[in-house]
Amino acid sequence: MALLFSNFCCMKVTVCELSDNPNQFEKDWQALVAHVKTEASELVLLPEMPFHPWVASTRNVDPAVWEAAVAAHDDWMARLSELAPATVLGSRPVHKNGKRLNEGFIWDSESGYRPAHVKYYLPDEEGFWEASWYERGELDFTPVVTNPAKIGFMICTDLWFMEHARAYGQAGVHVLACPRATPLISADKWVAGGRVSAVTSGAFCLSSNRSGTGESGLRWAGQGWIIEPEEGDVLALTSREQPFATVDIDLSAAEQAKRTYPRYVRE
Repeated sequence: MALLFSNFCCMKVTVCELSDNPNQFEKDWQALVAHVKTEASELVLLPEMPFHPWVASTRNVDPAVWEAAVAAHDDWMARLSELAPATVLGSRPVHKNGKRLNEGFIWDSESGYRPAHVKYYLPDEEGFWEASWYERGELDFTPVVTNPAKIGFMICTDLWFMEHARAYGQAGVHVLACPRATPLISADKWVAGGRVSAVTSGAFCLSSNRSGTGESGLRWAGQGWIIEPEEGDVLALTSREQPFATVDIDLSAAEQAKRTYPRYVRE
């Protein structure tokens, strides 16, 4: 699959925060489209299951609500072309083989939609009853090979299982994609996790998140990030005042980081 990056070493990547409120979401989307066009972004990461209000806020599983979320994401897949020629990463609810799953994906205008990873680590607690609502995927953290970047998916809670970040690094991944849905109360903890993942893997860590207050009353953190691979420095962090961030990253920095401490240390 050919991705539309301008050269081998560098690409412009965009992260974002998008509202959980459907009325505000449309406005946020239009602003994101304008930002991506202005910045000539080549890779855009969306939040976790962004195209429907968060389904797992209640423990009471409603199949009709899940079906509505799947249908909403089906409809929005046709609108990913509004971000073209950028390649788009994200996650969405799906039905596969009789299972409800949270599927990471890659989309581009040339090849369309392709699955990339199914979320494996599922919380089950107040506001995040995910293991009740859907099932984990296979324990499969295989990198997605693109041109020029090799990408590893870690959907939200997957981020905390650092053995996969290290394995991604050993597999030569340049970018860790972490679409997430995380609350305001734990905002700093998640940024810390992103920094450790970047250092552990020697890869740029990208994350996008929901923002605002959802219908359930959950207050979302926002704070999409772009973190560099050598020291885990935060290159960009979104906010409600600046909900989109674009950085031109040098993929060779991820190659170099893997040759330095602690990445080179053998197990």
